[in-house]
Amino acid sequence: MNTTFEQDLSAKGFIDVDIDPTIDLVAEINRLKKEKNAVILAHYYQDSEIQDLADYIGDSLGLSQQAAKTDADMIVFAGVHFMAETAKILSPSKKVLLPDLKAGCSLSDSCPPHLFAKFKDKYPDHLVITYVNCTAELKALSDIVCTSSNAVQIVESLPADQKIIFGPDRNLGDYVKKKTGRDLVLWNGACMVHEIFSQEKIDALRLEYPNAKFIAHPECEDHILAQADYIGSTSGMLKYTIEDPTDTYIVATESGILHQMQKASPSKTFIPAPPNNLCACNDCPHMKLNTLEKLYNCLYYEQPEIVLSEDIIARAQKPIERMLEISAKLGL
Repeated sequence: MNTTFEQDLSAKGFIDVDIDPTIDLVAEINRLKKEKNAVILAHYYQDSEIQDLADYIGDSLGLSQQAAKTDADMIVFAGVHFMAETAKILSPSKKVLLPDLKAGCSLSDSCPPHLFAKFKDKYPDHLVITYVNCTAELKALSDIVCTSSNAVQIVESLPADQKIIFGPDRNLGDYVKKKTGRDLVLWNGACMVHEIFSQEKIDALRLEYPNAKFIAHPECEDHILAQADYIGSTSGMLKYTIEDPTDTYIVATESGILHQMQKASPSKTFIPAPPNNLCACNDCPHMKLNTLEKLYNCLYYEQPEIVLSEDIIARAQKPIERMLEISAKLGL
């Protein structure tokens, strides 16, 4: 690799090369995509301009599953690091690119694998269930992976006397405990985006929009979930707003999903639940690191690439496959 590129990836996390300001970035990205037989995956939390040019839009696991089904040689994942890793785990023979290697995740970062391994050793008779929003190394330490949409059903599918460690998200874990009545041992991790919603500002919005429904992601804190009219995964929330007759929603998750909600239901009103700072909506700073320029350079130079060892891939595949098997049996 070019030494300058290596320095860029090490210091900045992305290829920092000037782009001709006269080119049509969207048209060039689409041209490169066809030329290189690539697919672009965009998470719901990406900027709207990236969502609009993606081949697939969705949540992290759904996107990786879509990519595994395609005949593309290359996957460009406009999301965060653990999502691109999941795509590599499910498609080890494909080249997986991430526009910015520093697009991390506060939840994933809150659970260092070496510390979780020591935590796991304290409970040798416990089954380990980890939320898909974690590193490949953490998945490799797990027995079953889950998503926010199937976590409750995965836990309920296990024998009542099965002891369980759940990580890394304590809020999702608390939600699963309440829904299932199971005594889970929780790792103390959390997503920064879902922990800074302002109760006071949400209460004010509900007074301003008395007919609005308040919907929330289960990564939110318990006091936020307690007042929700609907709790669900990102894709679940989107589906709910499409099928529900209400015309106004206050949405407690990362604000990027509102773009798809508005596209699917243009006559409805969607209001982002505000955080406890001066911002009007709650954006993930990691998700927003990806830009059209970085996406273009990523495709053009085919860097930064996600590389995982064969051992990690093999070990991380097993808990994902276990989840998919359980989900299939349950009809999820």
